[in-house]
Formats: sequence, C-alpha cells, structure tokens
Amino acid sequence: MKKLLLIFAIIFSGISTTNAQQETADLTINISGLNSNKGTLLVGVYNKKENFLHKQFKGDIAKINNKKSEITFKNLSKGEYAISFVHDENDNKKMDTNFLGIPKEDYGCSNNARGFMGPPKYDDAKFQLTESKTIEIKI
Repeated sequence: MKKLLLIFAIIFSGISTTNAQQETADLTINISGLNSNKGTLLVGVYNKKENFLHKQFKGDIAKINNKKSEITFKNLSKGEYAISFVHDENDNKKMDTNFLGIPKEDYGCSNNARGFMGPPKYDDAKFQLTESKTIEIKI
C-alpha cells in the first residue's frame, strides 16, 4: 500500500510540474537600427496598461554590438505584454530629452509602436505571449 501511494505521489508531482512549465514562455527581443554601440539598452516589460512606461513588470540592461542587441526574458507567465527600451548612450540610467521633452536618445516599443505628439500607447505596443517567441523592434 505504501508503494502504491508513493507511485501516485511521484506521478502527481510530475503532472503538476509539466502543467506549470506549460504556463510560462520565454520572450526574446531583437533590437536593431541603433545609432551607435555606445552605452546600453534599458529594456522594460509591462503587463498592465496603467503601468506602461512608468512601472516595469520586469526590466534588464542589454549590451549593444554592431548597433543591435538581443535580450531574453525567461519563464514569463503567458498573457498580454508590451515592451519598451531606451538606448542609454551616456549610461546615466534615464532617457535624455531636450527642453521640449523630445527624446535625444533612441527608443522603441514592441510592434514598433510610435506616439504622435507624445509617447507610444500601450494598446499599440501590446501583444499576446502564448508560447515562447522572438519579437523584432527596429528603429
């Protein structure tokens, strides 16, 4: 009887682990068309419209090589996301703007979303992560 319970416990733990693995996905982001190899990229992942461009769900810093970069976020829960990045050429950890608030450094969002007379909108940048995938963002 103890052996039978142990076998069920092992099978059940294997099934629950398999289900947990299917609920996450990896997201790779390829960014190209940057002005230079100077500095780094500040990359943010957002999972809520109200937090877009303000409070990241996940974030990381990526190196630049040949005016492009690649970064992977592993084990994200499947769902809706948006991506933004800033090319922090002077490594001051923020987007530099001119006196009108216009960015002086490269930036971009998923779906290559661009704002008109302001920042890009979440609805233009959002996408569904249903399986591991790679997205391309071009300047």
